[in-house]
Amino acid sequence: MSLRRLVKEALRMRPDRLVVGEVRDAEALDLLLALNTGVPGAATIHANSAPDALRKLGSLPLLAGRNIDRDFLLPAIAASVGLVVHCRRDADGRRAVVEIVAPTGRVVDGVVETRTLFGGAPA
Repeated sequence: MSLRRLVKEALRMRPDRLVVGEVRDAEALDLLLALNTGVPGAATIHANSAPDALRKLGSLPLLAGRNIDRDFLLPAIAASVGLVVHCRRDADGRRAVVEIVAPTGRVVDGVVETRTLFGGAPA
């Protein structure tokens, strides 16, 4: 059973929240659709920085093959994602939070606008 199907089945159960581990494919579309219906949630995605995670989240749903584009996806991400926390392994192998950004709810020049809350390069 695919992660996409699991996300869809979970939504049929009217969850209080949706947690999706390791979004790597077209299930990102179902996650965004769920978040935009008011279902609170969390997900993990592999990226090199918090802004990179948002860019990746804007690309993965295109793999669903549906009639969607970035003009739909970017505002959906800006409206539904509250925080992006980027972690990195330190020299001892422990994970540490190195950056936190918050989308402002706006898309500027084809990019989800963020403000840096912790670490990272200033937006």
